[in-house]
Amino acid sequence: MARYRIIDGVAQLAGREGGVGQAAAKCRVAIAAARFNADIVDQMVAGAVAAWERQGGSEDSLTLVRAPGAFELPLLARKLAATGRYDAVVALGCVIRGDTPHFDFVAAEAARGIAEAARDTGVPVIFGVLTTENIEQALERADPERMDKGGEAVDAALEMAQLLRQIAAP
Repeated sequence: MARYRIIDGVAQLAGREGGVGQAAAKCRVAIAAARFNADIVDQMVAGAVAAWERQGGSEDSLTLVRAPGAFELPLLARKLAATGRYDAVVALGCVIRGDTPHFDFVAAEAARGIAEAARDTGVPVIFGVLTTENIEQALERADPERMDKGGEAVDAALEMAQLLRQIAAP
């Protein structure tokens, strides 16, 4: 028998301890989504919303806010997290490598800024920014019927929100 307490945020996600509908029922989540590469990001948003609904989230507990691009996501995510209205923030975007170093700067700063937003606010801010070599990779990862990275990001947000609640509980 284990001699330690197990804290596991995934226990309330679909298929575990009550199944579908448990994870999002008490959560408020904001999605910060980039407009740049909208054809890809919109698929990620669709996957994220589907995951939210699958987990029992209500319409009035999910907020979608658009940013111009992935570079602007960290500031938006930080501001959303700092409001205290959300249990988690999901940052969705897509940066595709091109012929210039622009990709490297945008991808690195988006990752750094999103991590800092979570660390500085204490609110889970999930990095759902695709950083791919080409559009084919991006489409595969964004498609809710294939890799569903938007849905995975919402699942991670819910898991982290549950985990933090469990840690805070007496």
